[in-house]
Amino acid sequence: MTVYFTDRDLGKRFPEILKAGGLTVRRHADHFAHDTPDEIWLETIGEKGWVAITHDGRIRYKPNELAAVKEFDVRLIVVVGKVPFPVLAKHFVDTVPKIEDYLTATQPPFIAKVYRPSLDDLAKNPNAAGRVEGWYPKN
Repeated sequence: MTVYFTDRDLGKRFPEILKAGGLTVRRHADHFAHDTPDEIWLETIGEKGWVAITHDGRIRYKPNELAAVKEFDVRLIVVVGKVPFPVLAKHFVDTVPKIEDYLTATQPPFIAKVYRPSLDDLAKNPNAAGRVEGWYPKN
């Protein structure tokens, strides 16, 4: 069973929508103080084997956080999109089959991006899946 951990930047609604979509979710606020440095929670998530989800697209460029991803075999997903978090969460749930395939096929440590479906895809199917792309390590 995959356990998804939502970073504090995703708030309360994002994990609630993932849970309603049938996923097992752990929230940052339920395990860490609000001001816990990212490298600390990344270590814990890596040790537990959970999949971390964040909206922080800069994480790959922060040396201490990238080092924690590498050292603790973290599986990190960055959700991409400038829409309200409930919309991102719905698209994440719709993309779970692709995400699970990626998780199965990819050894940690890694950082992957999950993109929303295109507007064309959404016009054809409101439950269209987005796409998953590896971001670190570079292929």
